[in-house]
Amino acid sequence: MAIINSFVIWRMKKRFHQIELFLKYPHEVQKDSLTMLLKTAEDTEWGKRYDFKSINTYETFKSRIKLQDYDSLKGDISRTKKGEKNILWPTDIKWFAQSSGTTSDKSKYIPVSEASLFDCHYKGGKDMLAIYCNWFENTQVFTGKTITMGGSSKINPHITGSYTGDLSAILIDNLPFWVTRQRSPGKDIVFIDDWELKIEKMADRVIKENITSISGVPSWTQVLFNRVLEKTNSTNLKEVWPNLELYMHGAVKFDPYREIFKEYCPDLNYLETYNASEGFFGLQFDKGISDFLLMLDYGIFYEFISAGEWDKENPKCLTLDGVELGKSYAIVITTNAGLWRYQLGDTVEFTSLNPFKIRITGRTKHFINAFGEELVIDNTDKALAIACGKTGSIISDYTAAPQYLKNNQNGCHEWAIEFKIPPFDINYFQVTLDNALKSLNSDYEAKRFNDMILGPPKIHSLPIGTFYKWLKGKGKLGGQNKVPRLKNDRSIIEEILL
Repeated sequence: MAIINSFVIWRMKKRFHQIELFLKYPHEVQKDSLTMLLKTAEDTEWGKRYDFKSINTYETFKSRIKLQDYDSLKGDISRTKKGEKNILWPTDIKWFAQSSGTTSDKSKYIPVSEASLFDCHYKGGKDMLAIYCNWFENTQVFTGKTITMGGSSKINPHITGSYTGDLSAILIDNLPFWVTRQRSPGKDIVFIDDWELKIEKMADRVIKENITSISGVPSWTQVLFNRVLEKTNSTNLKEVWPNLELYMHGAVKFDPYREIFKEYCPDLNYLETYNASEGFFGLQFDKGISDFLLMLDYGIFYEFISAGEWDKENPKCLTLDGVELGKSYAIVITTNAGLWRYQLGDTVEFTSLNPFKIRITGRTKHFINAFGEELVIDNTDKALAIACGKTGSIISDYTAAPQYLKNNQNGCHEWAIEFKIPPFDINYFQVTLDNALKSLNSDYEAKRFNDMILGPPKIHSLPIGTFYKWLKGKGKLGGQNKVPRLKNDRSIIEEILL
C-alpha cells in the first residue's frame, strides 16, 4: 500500500502544476472555455437558434442569450430526459441529478453530460486530493480506504434509459474500478434506500476497514459516527481508525459542526469544497482558510451579477475582469452539460483577485440549508397556507431558523410565528406544516426520514406585536423593511425569542 500511496501522490502533484497554469492565465482560460462551449454546441437546437457559429465575443454572447433559470430551461430539460437529442448539448445525456425543486416542482433534474461528469465533477475530486497532497507531502491517506456517504436514493432508470438520483449516487455509480476498490462500503450498501438500514450496515462494514479519509455531508456523517462509536464502545474515532486523517465536506455550512467534529476526532484534517448538481466550482486552496479557489478549467464559463442588479429584469453581468473585492455577486454559469447563462442562485464575495478566490455569502433568496434540506420561502409560504387552511388559523408574520444537532439529539427547524387567529390545536398545526413541507420539498422529506437528521418543527406562538417591536428596535419600520422569513443561522430568531 505504501508503493501505491507514493505513486498516487506523484500523480496528484502533476495535476497541481496544471492548476498553476490557470492561476497564471485566468482570463485566457475562461475565454477559451466559452469558445469551446459555443463550438461544441453550435449544431444543437440551441446552437442554431442563437447562431453560436457567429458568436465571436462575450458581448455578443450575452446580448444574444438571455439569463436563464431552471423554470426557463425546464421544457428543454424535460425533452432531453424523455430521450430527445441534441437540444442543449450535442452528446447523449444519460444522467439527471435530482435536487430540491423550484417554485413549481418538488424536485428539479439537472442534466449531467459525460463531459461534466468526467471533466468537471471527477476532475474536482482529483484536484481536491492534489491540493491535499500539496499541503501534506507525507500524507498516508492512500494507504487505506475512503468512506463515501452516498446519495439518499439509488439511481433509478427513467422511462427512456436515462437515470435520475442524487448527484453523489451518479458519481459513485460511474467511478472507475480502481477508485471503487479504495471506497467503503460498496454499492450494495450505499444504494440502500432505507437510511436506518443503510447506516446500520455501513457501520458494520466500515469498522472492519482501515479508514484514512471520509467524504460526505456533515449531518449524515455525524449519524454514522455516532453509530460506529456505539458499536465499538469507543470514545473517539481514532480508537476505531488509527490512521484516519482527512474529512472532505461541502454542500452545507460547516461552522456549526466544527466543534462537534473535534470531539469525534481532535486532530482531523479538513478540506472543503464548493460543488452542486450543476457543477464543481471551487476548492479550499490554503490550509486553514475556508475561502475557495475558483476552478476555471472545468468546462464552466462564469459571469457575475452585482448585488444592486439582482432584482432588475435585465441585470448587468460581469466577467472575471470586472469583479471587485468585498462586493457580493450572484453567480451565472454556462456549462459543458448545456446550462446556458444559468443563474445558480448562490451569492459570493471575492476575497482575492490573484488568484480568484471566493467565499459563499448566501443565496439570492432567503433559505435554510443547515442539513442539506434546501428549504426556500416558496416552500414555507405554501406549507403555511396549507396548515392555516386545515386549522382555521391566520398568520401575520413568521421567521424560521435551524436548531443544530447537539448532545446526540437531532436538529430541527425552529419557527417563531405571530398568529392573527391562532390554530385550534397547535400540535395539529405542527404536524400539518411538517407534512406539507415534505410534500413540497424532496430534500426536506429525505432529511425528515424517521427523525434521523431533522426532527419535527418546533413552533413558538408569539404575542401580536412581537415582530413590530423587533423591527422598531432595529430602526427598520416602514418602507421595504420586513422580517426575514428564513435564515440559515440563529441570529434573528434568538433576538426575537428573547
